[in-house]
Amino acid sequence: MKRFGKWWFLLAGLALGTSMSALLLWNPVRSALLPEAVQEGHAETVQAPETLYTCGMHPEVIRHEAGNCPICGMKLVRKETEPRADSRKVLYWRAPMDPNYRSDAPGKSPMGMDLVPVYEDQAGAEGGVRVSPSFLQNFAVRTTVVTRGTLPVSIRTVGVLAHNEEKVVSVNTKFDGWIEKARVNNVGETVEKGDPLFDIYSPQLVTTQREYLAAMDYLARLEQSGAYPEAVDRARSLLDAARERLRYWDITEAQIDALEASGTATRTVTFFSPASGFVVDKMGDSLEGMKLSPGMTVLKIADHSTLWAQAEFYEEDLRHVREGSRATIEVDAFPGRRWEGRILFFRSAVNEATRSLTAFVEVANPDLSLRPKMYVDVSVWAEGATDAVIVPAEAVLHSGERSVVIVASGGGLFQPREIELGMTAEGMQEVTDGLAPGEEIVVSSQFLIDSESNLKAAISQLLRGDADAEEEPVPEEPMQHHHHH
Repeated sequence: MKRFGKWWFLLAGLALGTSMSALLLWNPVRSALLPEAVQEGHAETVQAPETLYTCGMHPEVIRHEAGNCPICGMKLVRKETEPRADSRKVLYWRAPMDPNYRSDAPGKSPMGMDLVPVYEDQAGAEGGVRVSPSFLQNFAVRTTVVTRGTLPVSIRTVGVLAHNEEKVVSVNTKFDGWIEKARVNNVGETVEKGDPLFDIYSPQLVTTQREYLAAMDYLARLEQSGAYPEAVDRARSLLDAARERLRYWDITEAQIDALEASGTATRTVTFFSPASGFVVDKMGDSLEGMKLSPGMTVLKIADHSTLWAQAEFYEEDLRHVREGSRATIEVDAFPGRRWEGRILFFRSAVNEATRSLTAFVEVANPDLSLRPKMYVDVSVWAEGATDAVIVPAEAVLHSGERSVVIVASGGGLFQPREIELGMTAEGMQEVTDGLAPGEEIVVSSQFLIDSESNLKAAISQLLRGDADAEEEPVPEEPMQHHHHH
């Protein structure tokens, strides 16, 4: 069959295959909706039709008088017919099985069937079906208007929380020494900036303290003896240099003031925490007695007020996510709670085994509920397609490689339209070709018949027209089977 043959079948299903109560359509072979006596050969005018009655559940039941259905007992309803027309002009004649075959005069189709007239008021119905308002009402046929807008994409993935690498501080000394007393011994303890971590004995520190005290004493003696101002300035410079050296070794101003006040070098010096956070790593099992060298990491302190979620994004999602994309984090430990985050950066290469790329999502964690190593669900909202033509995904009918929607052209007329599809998201479908914003399409496509056997049954019923024609089934066009080797 030609291009829209199958979808013409589909519309036949819309009209007849769904047990409608009443409908209004033109019949390709012989207008079953009109009694045979009314059809006059090739006449271009038709008489007023007589009233017929049919069953809403069994359209094949057609009677001349009101009554009950012999099959189910339901009350018969009036069968709607073509509107009365005394002078309808025939535009052309077409083949019943192939809407694309046209002729200017009546005759036979290539399949040997009578050609059917297409009247002026049906011109728009070519390849479509005209349905009565009562059918639309009884079966709640829903339509929607095609819109233009942004198609949002929601990408869900999983990740693992980790320390914020930018907020992990290594605790080390800039001098040799031995830890004599450890105030913090366990991984997991929390410390505040300025809390004492350990007391350290360092010969270097003791020597520097003594140098500082000596410089202080020398300056005081010079000032008392009334020496030259230049000599006093030099002594003050020596004292400042000694103080600076103590500062470089992370001795606090308060400790230096205490040294000045006591006038005595202390054997051990307390080392204070340079940052607030959790102790996440330490050098050995026991810190007491450990010998330290300059630069050796004794402890690691991590600030957990922000964490990083290492989330995995598959290759096909990468076109939607970028640095700065907003993300939402959820964890099993706190159902219903959500944390906001954003993508900081991506790893440089895709993981070969999983075909995914790791993104580092910064997550604010002000109340410290989240902990490193927790599994998290990460959702990223992105603009998938902007300025796109959008329809509900349920409105699209798929048949092999083709996609079709049913366009409501007004006045009860429905026509198939082949479309090209873009991306799908959140129950909406982008249409790249075939539809324009403002057009109306059928949404409740579940009532349409889309299986091959139902289509064939519906179309042959449409072509037969009534129960009397059942003994002479119309020859169907053989189905074409495509074999892929």
